[in-house]
Amino acid sequence: MRVCTVQQMRSMDQTAIEKRGIPELILMENAGLAAYRVLSAHYGTTGRQTLICCGAGNNGGDGFVVARKILSDGGHPVVLLLGDPARYRGAARTNFEILSRLGIQVAAFTDRAAAQALIRQADLIVDGIFGTGLSKPVGGHYAEVIDLINAAGKPVLSLDIPSGINGDSGQIMGVAVKADVTVTFGLPKVGNLLYPGCGHGGECFVTRISFPPDLTRSSDLQISINQPPSLPKRDPAGHKGSFGDVLFIAGAAGYYGAPYLAAMAFLKAGGGYSRLAAPASIVPVIAAQGREIVYHPQAETASGSLAYRNKTDLEDRIRRADMLVMGPGLSLDPETARLVGDLTESTDIPLLLDGDALTILSETPERIARRRSPTVLTPHMGEMARLTGRTIGDLQDDPIGQLQQAARRLQATIVLKGASSLIGLPDGQIHINRSGSHGMATAGSGDVLAGTVAAMYGLGLQFEDAVRKGVFVHGLAGELAAAASGDDGVTAGQILDCLPPAVLKDRNAVDDANFARYGEPRVV
Repeated sequence: MRVCTVQQMRSMDQTAIEKRGIPELILMENAGLAAYRVLSAHYGTTGRQTLICCGAGNNGGDGFVVARKILSDGGHPVVLLLGDPARYRGAARTNFEILSRLGIQVAAFTDRAAAQALIRQADLIVDGIFGTGLSKPVGGHYAEVIDLINAAGKPVLSLDIPSGINGDSGQIMGVAVKADVTVTFGLPKVGNLLYPGCGHGGECFVTRISFPPDLTRSSDLQISINQPPSLPKRDPAGHKGSFGDVLFIAGAAGYYGAPYLAAMAFLKAGGGYSRLAAPASIVPVIAAQGREIVYHPQAETASGSLAYRNKTDLEDRIRRADMLVMGPGLSLDPETARLVGDLTESTDIPLLLDGDALTILSETPERIARRRSPTVLTPHMGEMARLTGRTIGDLQDDPIGQLQQAARRLQATIVLKGASSLIGLPDGQIHINRSGSHGMATAGSGDVLAGTVAAMYGLGLQFEDAVRKGVFVHGLAGELAAAASGDDGVTAGQILDCLPPAVLKDRNAVDDANFARYGEPRVV
């Protein structure tokens, strides 16, 4: 399913009305009807009092339609107006005028106590306060009502997006409604799916509101939910070389965990041949735990990191590998940094850059852009800020736009790690990954991701599909680890241990029970 920005949704609205001849009144009617159907199916509205909180825009108009549907099916709607009724225009104005003719109770906001009384009397609450066009922090009586809704403990359905969530970034604009269900219109908005917005929407549904398919499936819509293809069937006659021969250049004095986690994750996720080139002094320590890894001890600098004189040997080993993973635990030693920069440009096989390699190359990102073979970068927000020269605030305000620019400029696939991981492709396509949890924000988790992506490539997926699959499987392993530990926080070792069941669970299409969680919001 495609996902859209706020501006793209406005453009679809305009096209549907002006070029396809679909009246705005029909679009609003369809939006309100779909929201009512979800509300009724989840909670039942007959004989119950529902408070519909409406702002002064079209979201309020959608709320008026819901109120009318509730009334016609035997419910008791009450509308709380938070904006000036004189500001309603077009279809919203028409639907507002209908309310008075139907005898639906409409109460304008007067004070906090009166609003609190209406919320207390309600069995259900519909949030139609703000839509996706919110551009400044919520304040005044709007913030008061949102706080009251969140404190009431009543079931809440939000129209299009929870009020207070930015439609393009998912950020909370001061305060935001915490909904149990959201019915979004046309297509999911970016803010519906990115953290923290996705944590405020509850179960998400989408209704097309009569948009023709050429609008909602247009190739101009470059954002979608990450639903990677299934893994190829494993060849029963295959040998270890059949499932990927990957070289990991990683590790330094004091950094034993990162190289181990990356190289072992490749094997745990189904990869065939995992080779680790690391400083000679740390190899015995890692080998005591990772017996299945093949080791290539390397000469060291005085600080215990990889020396530049390893370059010829490493280039020879790279030529014999299917893929190179470089960066976990390398350190920032100047001699190692020189080696990383040169190998990045000379390597002509697929390359994954992580950790210290990203920090090193942030000084000369053009070396990444000059590569001719596929490249994937796996930065967290801090590393992404260094790579792009932007602030973390810039990235949070416009994660999609910043990622698209960076992936195009560097001609690399970029996995922007975080509570909502984003996968940006060089052609501008963005995939929003929905597996994973905040419990995975732990040291070493990114190293496990690096090995998992490499394994998906070794198992036969095309490069970009392997990246998407690796991100999904890594997130699923983190969820399984959290479920097994009974705690929100997990260690990288626990994620590593859950890779085999995560891969097995994901071999087939996502089942119905997980469809809404990992796949597309349900269409109504």
